[in-house]
Amino acid sequence: MGVRLGTLIGRIVGAAVLAFVLLVTSTALGIWWTARQDSRPHSDAIVVLGSAQYNGVPSSIFEARLEHAITLYEAGVAPVIVTVGGKKSGDQFTEAEAGRDYLAQAGIPSDALLAVRGGVDTLESMKLVASAFRERGWTSAVLVTDPWHAMRAERMADDSGIDAASSPTRQGPAVQTRTTQFKYILRETAAYLLYRATGHSVAGAPGIG
Repeated sequence: MGVRLGTLIGRIVGAAVLAFVLLVTSTALGIWWTARQDSRPHSDAIVVLGSAQYNGVPSSIFEARLEHAITLYEAGVAPVIVTVGGKKSGDQFTEAEAGRDYLAQAGIPSDALLAVRGGVDTLESMKLVASAFRERGWTSAVLVTDPWHAMRAERMADDSGIDAASSPTRQGPAVQTRTTQFKYILRETAAYLLYRATGHSVAGAPGIG
């Protein structure tokens, strides 16, 4: 009896471990696949996920996202670019403001820009953007972020009530080396599974929160 019980427990544990490994692997593959897609349906707005800024100057990761948003805007993907993101203690500018100002200096008309000031992580940012969308009667968006962040950003946007597609950046530090790419995929896999399991986001490296 004891041997049979031990065997049964061993099989259950083995099955649980296998299921977990398959879940992690399938999620990582989903992130990898989504990162390689580029969806550009005509939408109400292009939404640029915030990243670090330094006294109003976007970091290299943020700048890559903003430049990609300009490309989408000029291609007629949407009539408005929305920047979103809050600020850390002591900062003078929010990520949303830094992004908006960068785009304005690049020649994007002021009436085609909307800064949604707030959001300490992706989930909070998506909820704030969704609220701004509802106020304006908008429903659809093309999200601009790093490739590895696209799948989770899409999920959070959809869960917030936005019909979202993503057009990830192809430039910048987040895509420079295979080591960097592997690191981001691992982090995003953990962050995505945490969100699906708990409904919460987690703050971390750029594009991870």
